[in-house]
Amino acid sequence: MPPKLYALPSPFEIETGTVLMLEPEWARAGELRAQLLDESYAKPFVIDDGEFRYLYFNVRLMQSQMALKTPHDLVLRYTQKMLGFLLFHPRPRRIVQIGLGGGSLVKFCHRRLPGVHITAVELDADVIALREAFFVPPDDARLHIVQGDGADFIDTAEKGIDALLLDAFDRNGFAPALASQDFFATAYAKLSGNGVLVANLAGDQEMYTGVIGRIMNVFDDQVIVISVPDDGNHILYAFKERHFEPRWRWLNNHAKELRSRLGLDFPAFAHKMERASKLNYAQREALRGR
Repeated sequence: MPPKLYALPSPFEIETGTVLMLEPEWARAGELRAQLLDESYAKPFVIDDGEFRYLYFNVRLMQSQMALKTPHDLVLRYTQKMLGFLLFHPRPRRIVQIGLGGGSLVKFCHRRLPGVHITAVELDADVIALREAFFVPPDDARLHIVQGDGADFIDTAEKGIDALLLDAFDRNGFAPALASQDFFATAYAKLSGNGVLVANLAGDQEMYTGVIGRIMNVFDDQVIVISVPDDGNHILYAFKERHFEPRWRWLNNHAKELRSRLGLDFPAFAHKMERASKLNYAQREALRGR
């Protein structure tokens, strides 16, 4: 049985609606309201405004957004751009995602990529406990959600991961356990021959600029970084394929087919990636972290 969520009116001025929390029905609303406002509340929580449902650790850093009428669509632009790896690996068989959040990517891939097996690794059991609030489907033959440390999972995972998606954050930003050179070296080893690592870089820029340089060291500079101005994020793609040389003209045509099949603006993604690659945007961002 899924947990019954405790509901109380949002105490926040901007984030209006109803707050949904993993608390018993006898919890004291006044105490919970005070903890939310002073950011001492220790669990993730949901805000439902009747149109969208949001996942928060605190109101300064939104984790996920879901449209209630179309819960399997990708609302946030950064989640759409994380799927840009499909331009280079259009038929993945195995995807591993570290960081479940509200499950937007998991839901989309499970529904729209029928041939893929997806494993999502989430450290926080309370985030997993909220999966039904975001309509994440139950585990089945193609979907497994694992509670555990993402770095530990990759360390023991079998080789042959086609896409490794990093979308894991703590209350301060990019998860430190996923930011080391050793982790990226292990991830590189576990990817398939033309596998792609994709990282959502958000939060304090000083915390993740060094990450770009470490990934470039491991992936022999075969890295593309694009910005997501709407969300304030950057998306990094790192390619294991030897002598990676994108055929941009072919990719632009392929992007149109992907747009038709999946309903996302892959031509815009391809254009932005080509521009970032030719301007050496990843190298410039890596230098800022030194």
